[in-house]
Amino acid sequence: MEWFEQIEAALQHWVTLFRLMLESVSVLCIVCGLLAGIRCVIINFRFRSFPFLEVRLRFGSWLALALEFQLGSDVLSTTIAPSFQALGKLAAIAVIRTFLNYFLTQELETEQELKERQRRSNV
Repeated sequence: MEWFEQIEAALQHWVTLFRLMLESVSVLCIVCGLLAGIRCVIINFRFRSFPFLEVRLRFGSWLALALEFQLGSDVLSTTIAPSFQALGKLAAIAVIRTFLNYFLTQELETEQELKERQRRSNV
């Protein structure tokens, strides 16, 4: 029975480590999205009005990627969750993040199509 507790402790250690890594990558994605958005504003602002659509597409893509990493972190959390209450809370968070990501992706695809149509009509 002692070996089982050691395996469980090791699993908790590894899950915590990988959760931290996934959450760190998620934060990094958001920062990269912020920097990409700022870069887009700086480059395009001199030549025309504020590039709202392009900034949204760039930042939204990074945000969707960050949500994927956060969802992965939530899935890992369920492997060591100590109670049904904690599992329920994590499940609710996972569902909310999944819906956010789905609708964000749909909106990004729609805006990308709009941008393509605008580019074609300007050519």
